[in-house]
Amino acid sequence: MTATGRVLVAGVGNIFLGDDGFGVEVARRLAFADLPGPVRVADYGTSGMHLAYDLADGYDSTILIDAAPRGGQPGTLTVLEIAPEHRSDPTLAGGPLQGSRMFDAHGMQPDLVFGVLEMLGAQAGRILVVGCEPASLAEGIGLSEPVAAAVGEAVDLVKSLVATELADGAARPAPGTAPDQLNSAN
Repeated sequence: MTATGRVLVAGVGNIFLGDDGFGVEVARRLAFADLPGPVRVADYGTSGMHLAYDLADGYDSTILIDAAPRGGQPGTLTVLEIAPEHRSDPTLAGGPLQGSRMFDAHGMQPDLVFGVLEMLGAQAGRILVVGCEPASLAEGIGLSEPVAAAVGEAVDLVKSLVATELADGAARPAPGTAPDQLNSAN
């Protein structure tokens, strides 16, 4: 994959499981935000295959937005980076989402998404996760009060991350690019 300067913002989650709809709601609000041209915002819901195929289209950075049970106070936001060595399953021991149920409740298994991506011969670039501690993942539509209150803050956080990724993207080598390849291109 070559450097494109493109950023994918992906809201994931199941709106029928309470706070698991957090990523979908943030993506919905970001769809109306004034973001730079090389940024694509999409609601993937529970469609990991769709996400995998879109990632294969070539993005330097992807920002996933989802409910992320990590044991904190409901509504707490976290930003995590999923390094390439943890992409087979970032919820395993040593991974950035160790012990988290993130992705489990809605069929968006990261090992499946990254496995399909590898099968397609593509690389994902930098992966950031903006997670929100849920109050409830029980069946039902609608976000709990603390998670709903965190949506606006998450929108602002994602905008800030997008600006940083676009600014830093030119200085960051494309995934899989060796340092000598960078030097010979200049």
